[in-house]
Amino acid sequence: QVQLVESGGGLVQPGGSLRLSCVASGSIHRINAMGWYRQAPGKQREWVASVIEGGSTNYAESVKGRFTISRDNAKNTVYLQMNNLNPEDTAVYQCNADVTSTARWTSDYWGQGTQVTVSS
Repeated sequence: QVQLVESGGGLVQPGGSLRLSCVASGSIHRINAMGWYRQAPGKQREWVASVIEGGSTNYAESVKGRFTISRDNAKNTVYLQMNNLNPEDTAVYQCNADVTSTARWTSDYWGQGTQVTVSS
């Protein structure tokens, strides 16, 4: 089994910054990709950003230039640096990881989520 635990959410004023972290633990052989999704009240979950094992990144258009995703392979951790936040960024942010287990099964895993609220 693999567990993902997010941290770093909170309340921030418009224009502010937050840094989210997500640590993966358990029967991990290899983490192929890690990413962040978010779900705002009354809306569907949307993809925010992702990073593959080699370090290549991709971003949703709505966060390009403001958010930066990175990973520390040694710590099985992915980060999301969020700058110039606005109220439209308010959502529950969830970590996702595509993991090959020690048994060589590859599955998708999700964290519980962390709330980000942007408000004055």
